[in-house]
Amino acid sequence: MEVTLDGVAKRYGETTALAELSATVADGEFFTLVGPSGCGKTTTLRLLAGFEEPTAGEIRFDGAPTAGVPPESRGVGLVFQSYALFPHMSVAENVGYGLRFAEPPGGGSTDERVAELLELVDLPGAGDRDPTELSGGQRQRVALARALAPDPDLLLLDEPMSALDARLRERLRRDVRAIQRELGVTTVYVTHDQAEALAVSDRVAVLSDGRLEQVGRPRELYRRPASRFVAEFLGENNVFDVEISEAADETGGSTGRVRGHEFRLPPVEAASATVCVRPAALAVDAGENRLTATVVDTEFLGTTTRVHLEWEGRRVVAALEDPPDADELTVGFDPGDVWVL
Repeated sequence: MEVTLDGVAKRYGETTALAELSATVADGEFFTLVGPSGCGKTTTLRLLAGFEEPTAGEIRFDGAPTAGVPPESRGVGLVFQSYALFPHMSVAENVGYGLRFAEPPGGGSTDERVAELLELVDLPGAGDRDPTELSGGQRQRVALARALAPDPDLLLLDEPMSALDARLRERLRRDVRAIQRELGVTTVYVTHDQAEALAVSDRVAVLSDGRLEQVGRPRELYRRPASRFVAEFLGENNVFDVEISEAADETGGSTGRVRGHEFRLPPVEAASATVCVRPAALAVDAGENRLTATVVDTEFLGTTTRVHLEWEGRRVVAALEDPPDADELTVGFDPGDVWVL
C-alpha cells in the first residue's frame, strides 16, 4: 500500500499538533517518524489509523482518500507502546483476537494463522501461555503477531521498544525489520530514539514542533542535514556559526572565521554560514583545520572514546579510538569533513 499525506494538519483548539505535513510512503517501505516529545509523531499515526481526522489536508491509501473510513475498514495493524494485551486471554487468544473482525488470509483456519504467526515472531508453542508469564520482549512479539493476524496493508508501530532494556530493544528492532522485509508490508514506525530510526528505516522523516524538517534515507540525513535542528538531533554534531572571510578561491574552497580562528571550508557563497562536523571526523594532531582545547570529560564506549572538549568557551565533541591521557588536546578536521547547512 502506498500512503500519501498531502498538507495534513491537526489542531486542537488553538494548539497545532501537526502543521501541513506532506510525505509519501512507498509500497512495502519501512518509514520512520522521529523527533522529540510533542513533535506530532503519534498524532500522525493516529490520523493514519483513523482514530483522528485531519483538520486540513488529505490522507490517501493507494490514491483513495481515507476521509470517513473507520479504523476497522482501513486495513491497518497497530502495535502500541504498552503491548495492550488482554491479561484474561492466552497468547493464542490474544493473537487470534486480531481476526475477530476479519477472515484469516489464504482461506486457512484461525488456529493455523495463529500458529503461523507465533512461528514468525519466534514464539512457537507459546499459544497456551499467559501473557503475564512472558518477558517484555516476548509480549511485544505477541502484540506484533496480533497486529499482523489479518494481513494488514499498513502496519503502524507506536514506540514499541521504549519500555525495553537497551540490549533487548536492539535485538527486537532487528527482528521487526526482518519480519517486515519478509512480509513486504508497508510500515510506519514512530520513535524518539535517533539511533533506532537510523538503524531500521528505509527512509526517515524528522519532525519538530509539528513540522517536517527533513525526509530522506538515513545516511543522507546523517551526512547532509538540511537544518540545524536535524544536524543536532540526529546523533552528535559540532555546529559552528562561521563568518566567511574569503569566498571560493582557486582551490574551490572558502575561508571562514569561528571566534577569531580561520578554518578552510567547502565553497560558501554567503557572508556567513552555519556548518557542522561530526565527532568521528575529528582526529588528534591531524587535519587541515586544527583547534587546541581543554579536556572536560571522557566516556569510554568500547570501540571509541567520546571526548568532551572546551574550546573558546564552547563545547566540542570528538569520537576518538585511542585518545592520549592529557588535559589538553589538539584535534583537527579537513574541509571535506565539513557540511554547510
